[in-house]
Amino acid sequence: MKIPFNKPFLAGNEIDYIIEAVKSGKISGDGIFSKKCQSFFETNYGFKKTLLTTSCTDALEMTSLLCDIAPGDEVILPSYTFVSTANAFALRGAKLVFADSMDDLPNIDPGEIEKLITPKTKAIVVVHYGGIACMMDEIMSIARKNNLFVIEDAAQAIDSFYNGKPLGSIGDLAAFSFHETKNVICGEGGMISVNRDEMIKRAEIIREKGTNRAAFFRAEVEEYNWVDIGSSFLPSEINAAYLWGQLEHLGEIQEKRLLLWNTYYDRLKHIDEKGFIKLPVIPGYATNNAHIFYFITRSQDERTELAEFLKLNDVVAVFHYLSLHKSPYYTKKHGKRELPNADKYSDTLLRLPLFFEMNLEMVETVITLIERFFSKK
Repeated sequence: MKIPFNKPFLAGNEIDYIIEAVKSGKISGDGIFSKKCQSFFETNYGFKKTLLTTSCTDALEMTSLLCDIAPGDEVILPSYTFVSTANAFALRGAKLVFADSMDDLPNIDPGEIEKLITPKTKAIVVVHYGGIACMMDEIMSIARKNNLFVIEDAAQAIDSFYNGKPLGSIGDLAAFSFHETKNVICGEGGMISVNRDEMIKRAEIIREKGTNRAAFFRAEVEEYNWVDIGSSFLPSEINAAYLWGQLEHLGEIQEKRLLLWNTYYDRLKHIDEKGFIKLPVIPGYATNNAHIFYFITRSQDERTELAEFLKLNDVVAVFHYLSLHKSPYYTKKHGKRELPNADKYSDTLLRLPLFFEMNLEMVETVITLIERFFSKK
């Protein structure tokens, strides 16, 4: 039995909704299904304004535009993240200032943020790794004290909370992903959450290629014009229709993922207790949306050996990000600052298969293989 790392899935009426979208005569953006999805998030999570985008990458690029990031500005962000987090601000000419992760959690360390602020700092970008919340009270306090924007990269954080607050609702702006590897999917897709009233109108304009087209269709202006910079950030209505079919079953999806996650955790505890691995930490201020199941190995070589052993037995386990401060593109620009925790996660974090159609038998197969691997150590 081959067990992939991830598998796209149908949760309900996705195909019927795609057909409905086509028959409606409108498959470009902002049709009935886009509006349903946006309303779902605003109603259920209290986001001020949500707008679907073609990807989380595009949503992040929108946040950079909304914050007027420009050459000479500095943006503080974690090194241990996907390249899209950095690209959004590099494209605007910002200097990227990479911060280290926490020792027990891949999230950005608030103590590191404060050390890196200069008069040129304009924004802090936080990444809720695996859907587990960053320390948002500390981060927001630092931002308010220094008059900085806070952008939440909530790509992995659908239906996850910090002290009861939905992730994506705390910072000034947030970006979500509906890529096929996420909890709810539409192949490629994303969403921006705009949490400041004064940014909402401009967000609509930037998303519509810099025009006031959205206001025109609401009959708020007599004609639409080019009024700002922007790009084409709207997803197809076909993507939105697929996403709506998923959102209708969000509770069921989350319940299943949590069952798989908790089974992994409970069954691997004894290997953690023997010191072979370190299981994920869920702080008391955070909830677990079961986006990722990972653990930390004792060394990079042992991680490689384990991943190869699993692959030989038809199980695909993968490592995640490589520290961006050491990337070929940025290493010379970063300087000589060491970020040991980011490097630790780059070298030793291993992700196990976790997807909606996975069953407990598959989870047990993966666990048994891991037990066999460490029994020889």
